[in-house]
Amino acid sequence: MKKTILVGVAILAVSTSGALAAKKMAKPKPAPAAATATTTAAAPPPMLGQVSAADRALYEKSQRESGMKKK
Repeated sequence: MKKTILVGVAILAVSTSGALAAKKMAKPKPAPAAATATTTAAAPPPMLGQVSAADRALYEKSQRESGMKKK
């Protein structure tokens, strides 16, 4: 009985934590206008694991073939 309740509480905690994280990410705060006008940032460093054009083309082809619509 205790194991069933514990599993239920764990599932509830995991499912609600994702919903709360998505809710917080929905409305990012805009940066102050004065701070963005005076600072100049260097180009970001290249990220590891970027998607190549061939990978993107294959992904789009797979989406079309599976019948998924574009967002």
